Amino acid sequence: MAYEAVIGLEVHVQLATKSKLFCGCRTEFANAPNSQVCPVCLGLPGVLPVMNQEALKLALTAATALQCDVLPLNRFARKNYFYPDLPKAYQISQYDEPLAKSGYIDILVNGQSRKIGITRVHIEEDAGKLIHAEEFVDPDKSFVDYNRCGTPLIEIVSEPDMRTPEEAYEYLVVLKQILEYTKISDCNMEEGSLRCDANVSVRPKGTTELGTKAEVKNMNSFRGVRDALTYEIKRQIDTLEEGGRIVQETRLFDSRTKRTDSMRGKEEAHDYRYFPEPDLPPLEIDPEWLTAIRQKMPELPQAKKLRFKQEYSLSDEEVTVLTQNRALADFFEKCTKSYPMAKIVGNWVKGEVLANLSANNQQIEDSRLTPAALVSLLKLIDEGKISGKIAKEVLTEIFATGKSPEKIVEEKGMVQISEEGALTGIIEEVLAANPQPVAEYRAGKTKALGFLVGQIMKASKGQANPGIVNQLLRNKLEV
Repeated sequence: MAYEAVIGLEVHVQLATKSKLFCGCRTEFANAPNSQVCPVCLGLPGVLPVMNQEALKLALTAATALQCDVLPLNRFARKNYFYPDLPKAYQISQYDEPLAKSGYIDILVNGQSRKIGITRVHIEEDAGKLIHAEEFVDPDKSFVDYNRCGTPLIEIVSEPDMRTPEEAYEYLVVLKQILEYTKISDCNMEEGSLRCDANVSVRPKGTTELGTKAEVKNMNSFRGVRDALTYEIKRQIDTLEEGGRIVQETRLFDSRTKRTDSMRGKEEAHDYRYFPEPDLPPLEIDPEWLTAIRQKMPELPQAKKLRFKQEYSLSDEEVTVLTQNRALADFFEKCTKSYPMAKIVGNWVKGEVLANLSANNQQIEDSRLTPAALVSLLKLIDEGKISGKIAKEVLTEIFATGKSPEKIVEEKGMVQISEEGALTGIIEEVLAANPQPVAEYRAGKTKALGFLVGQIMKASKGQANPGIVNQLLRNKLEV
């Protein structure tokens, strides 16, 4: 029997605020344990939470960017459960009256466009972090850091519209792009700013009834989500084919073995006993404020891709690379304003610029390279002052020092040699040292010309003007 998977994702996103959701404590990462706490986020008796307006603004921005319907009235609820990292024994979240519903994002997989529904977007506070025995000398103890308690989150719940691990992976890529473009979150998975749980079941193809689902947790990368779903789908299909039964349960993904293992069954599932949060009034969303947020919405990734393709005559592959993040797309556009040859700029950005960023483990906004510096470098090539090969070396030096291309070329004596007299001497030395390729070229084997040009460029340390070298070399060989 042929089966298909049914996949829905729950994504928790930390909002890019400086303070927590209901108090003024900082949200910085990696500070000393329990150094960013107060009576409010620890839930001590007699305290009252106060809503962070910036968190609400970012949440509304997210809901708008995800094409959701924002509910004019929404309410916080208490989600009750006991766990050591939850000091109040409840989490302030939203339940039956969330911030927004009924959105979608478009993804592209194997050339096919798919619309993935967003069930809801709601606001909630984060819990703390448990630190277990293996990180300490005493193997019998665990520790808890409450710094994350009260950190503002939104939970984005998708419809069960995905059918393959590749669709889930692409959904997360597009979602992350939207969140980064709108500066809702830095989406740093290593620091816990973006976390994902997956609900997955399988059913016979052609049927509409949902199968029994498993919830998969502990996935710390998009590739990990794809690997976990690949394993879990195969596990469920194999179980059914062998006459077994799928049990509703929570499973953990092990990134080393690339398999999922049972964590708890449905008989252990929580009854959260939601009820309205008595210390917070309902949120009434001012229509004028929401309109102002919509008007300030930046150009989103899909719209930018389409515009880049039309305005700059770029390919799908080129626009995908150049719009992978907002800072890189902005860098490209700033370059084209003073150097309007978009194809050349694009080739340098997606080639040498990205290679240097990768080598330095940097993002474009953190590097020493400015749009003005790249434009100056390209103009030096156009003016014949340096070759493309030397330009690559200059670019690497810009990343290292932040100096202007002109200064680097001057200091290192990298100016391109275009004077015929100087080039003629180098060419004659190369021809004398390579009689065999010379003879081959004169015998009609024109490929030998490329070898000789390469030797001349090597002898000149890459400073010879390739165009003039080719012309002078042909003149010498065809005498």
